Amino acid sequence: MNDVLKDLSSEFYPYAQQRLGFNKPANIEYLDDPQNAQDPLGKTAYYDPTSFTVSLYTSGRHPKDILRSLSHELVHHAQNCRGEFEGGLVASEGYAQEDDHLRSMEKEAYEQGNLVFRDWEDKRKSNKDEGAIMEHFDIRRVKLNKQLMDKFGYKVPEEPKPEDSETTKTKEKKK
Repeated sequence: MNDVLKDLSSEFYPYAQQRLGFNKPANIEYLDDPQNAQDPLGKTAYYDPTSFTVSLYTSGRHPKDILRSLSHELVHHAQNCRGEFEGGLVASEGYAQEDDHLRSMEKEAYEQGNLVFRDWEDKRKSNKDEGAIMEHFDIRRVKLNKQLMDKFGYKVPEEPKPEDSETTKTKEKKK
């Protein structure tokens, strides 16, 4: 697993926990499985409700795709914390098509998982963009201020040097 994915996962997890409201920590494991990555319909992730573990397949996948899978599986974790996995539900082939309860759980995981991830991503991008925009405006403000000062013949006051401080001047006067 690369550092970017690890950092983004660590940043996303508390946001997802707050939004989804789960009260028990989830274990997250990253699986490197090159053979699975070769299968166009290979596994992407799964949740084990008995160990509270989200397993994410990472080989050959974009970090954003892995984070989306994490979000989906954290919805299943929230469902487990709410008691919806009681009764020893087994997810076998076709489970989401054959069992109405599991179908509704999958529907929630797809919908909420995507929305939580999208909201986090948009919030993260807007905060990042906001910082860049503010930095741009600060640079423009300083340049404009200097141009106006020059145009009207004002000099920008120089920053006082440490030896020009009030304490230094007071000491010199006392001598």
